[in-house]
Amino acid sequence: MKKFSNLNKLKAANLIQPIFIEERLKSKKIIKGLGENYSHTLQSAKKIITSDINKGVKNFLFFIIPKKKQRKPEDFNFHYQVLSNIKKTFGNRILVIVDTCLCSITTDGHCGVTHKNKINLNETHKSLGIAADTFIQAGADIIAPSDMMKDTTKYLKSLFKKKQYKIPIMSYSSKFFSSFYGPFRNAAKSSPKKFDRSSYQLPVHDLKKAIQSSITNAKQGASYLMVKPGITSIDLIKEIKNKTKLPTGAYQVSGEYASLQYLSQNKLGDFDKLYKESLVAIHRAGADFIITYGARDIAKNL
Repeated sequence: MKKFSNLNKLKAANLIQPIFIEERLKSKKIIKGLGENYSHTLQSAKKIITSDINKGVKNFLFFIIPKKKQRKPEDFNFHYQVLSNIKKTFGNRILVIVDTCLCSITTDGHCGVTHKNKINLNETHKSLGIAADTFIQAGADIIAPSDMMKDTTKYLKSLFKKKQYKIPIMSYSSKFFSSFYGPFRNAAKSSPKKFDRSSYQLPVHDLKKAIQSSITNAKQGASYLMVKPGITSIDLIKEIKNKTKLPTGAYQVSGEYASLQYLSQNKLGDFDKLYKESLVAIHRAGADFIITYGARDIAKNL
């Protein structure tokens, strides 16, 4: 199992670079607000991964956006094609973490299967199980459920036991209902319709509930925990680590990263300095790993 650690100063080994791969594209497409981050074709993704490896980045979080939307997702063939090709190309040179959610594939952009403007938990777990099973067969090293549904980690661990999978789970265990996800939702084609995500993502004000959510995921078998958004949640990290004894990271989300880009583009700050300071602060707060859109830009300078 990958060992993320906060024992030393911030290093490239602590960073995870998101990669978006979209079936509909014929060529890569810039993601508004996220600097040099693109939505990729499979071929352009492999080119950027090769470049990233040369820069010292070895950990990647994959977001795969299929062309076909489904009300009850069960066909993850495009995901399988992408992941198996990447694993065949790069092997153990990279760590393949796969975001495991339904928001990019459901017809309404929600993280679960819906019925009459509510989440159908049983159908959601079923679809997430099919997704995780597919990703593992394609070569995923870590499954990262980001849906924030009740007992997803428990459900997946039970499935893994039946299938005899030894794959760790990186749970988005303390993920808030936040206004900082805008650029990501544009890239992932995942803006929700009809109702928002407040019924399953955490309320920003509720510290106790946020801590308990990570504790619950730890008890259900997660190997890694996470706070999201990263900068606005750094107060949670050490307490989660103390209470669970598990590696805990932070996702510096798209709106946080885009705000640094905005300051730089408007000559209100030096991007490299702003960016490094933001990462050092998250690391100082105890994060064992940081998911961030500029991992490839800073890796060689750490």
